[in-house]
Amino acid sequence: MTPLVRSERATEIVLASASPRRRELLTVLGVPFRVVVADIDEQPRPGEAPEALVERLARSKALTVDAREAAAPGGQGGQGAAERDRPERDRPERDRPERIVLAADTVVVLDGAILNKPADAVEARTMLSALRGRPHRVLTGLALARGGEVAWSSVAETVVPMRPYADDEVTAYIASGRPLDKAGAYGIQDADFRPVERIDGCYTNVVGLPLCEVRRALAGSQESRARSREGCELCEAARAPQPTGGVE
Repeated sequence: MTPLVRSERATEIVLASASPRRRELLTVLGVPFRVVVADIDEQPRPGEAPEALVERLARSKALTVDAREAAAPGGQGGQGAAERDRPERDRPERDRPERIVLAADTVVVLDGAILNKPADAVEARTMLSALRGRPHRVLTGLALARGGEVAWSSVAETVVPMRPYADDEVTAYIASGRPLDKAGAYGIQDADFRPVERIDGCYTNVVGLPLCEVRRALAGSQESRARSREGCELCEAARAPQPTGGVE
């Protein structure tokens, strides 16, 4: 498989995400990038499985940003005004870097049901009570778009068993307000609560961007596997310092 990033031509990575945690993780990978937020309808379709949902949304985000970037005025300093104002699709290929749009979508799944961000403290308590002492799945759909097409897509899965935390711990955690902006109402390695007993699979997948899969995708590696539960050295790099949040 041909690598998506090729050394003979300048490459620009565009991260199609508003998540600060995904930005932090992509920095760990050591590739330069910029951020463009993709605004799409993220509602699941009737009967849509979580795996299908995250992959569809990741692909949609990647294609949306790729199309927007292709239609936007391009150009760099040193070019004439007329050249800068030309849409990228009208500029000579030699004058523009090869753009790759990276997008991801992550969900927390318990008993086949998707747990989104809780609407309030009551819903947060309900979610945390349901998760307590049990394993659940975190799924991340990943997609890379280039030239108006999806060049890569996959789904990474991590199984996350939770510890049997006490009711008073839940109460204190909810009072902090931190569960309200996280899918499943928890942060994977929250400094105070620490609800996760262990992680079976990729740590960075739970945070929102499976770096091992991103690296394999950019390299065009034949070893990449959808729904991978493997961790790697990138997980350890991302743990120090540990991201304090959960899935956004």
